[in-house]
Amino acid sequence: MSPVVRGVVIAGDRRGRLLGYPTANVRLDEHEELPDDGVYAGRVVLADGSEHPAAVSVGRRPQFYDEGGVRLLEAFLLDYDGDLYGQQITVAVGARVRGQLVFSSTEELVDQMGRDVETVRAIVAGVRAE
Repeated sequence: MSPVVRGVVIAGDRRGRLLGYPTANVRLDEHEELPDDGVYAGRVVLADGSEHPAAVSVGRRPQFYDEGGVRLLEAFLLDYDGDLYGQQITVAVGARVRGQLVFSSTEELVDQMGRDVETVRAIVAGVRAE
């Protein structure tokens, strides 16, 4: 069974939106049992019951913060456009795509994010939120 996280979408730095990949951010409890920091395929269930495939990042965003960064779950819902701030969501974390990395430039990060999304599209069909 996939690890599942439930939480309220909080405002982040809005950096994902600037990079072309807006995310729904959920703060994680340090004691919550989750996989290692990294990027995963997943599914998100919204408050209205709709389910959406997602690229899910778990970690402290090492491209922009040092070890002291807040640990977040960030979900980029594929083919979704809407405001999720303040909504309760459920995220099923599935297959690992890669670990967290620091890139030499923001452009390199955005290129990798594009590849991550394509990888998630290829594998997400088998991941279900419960």
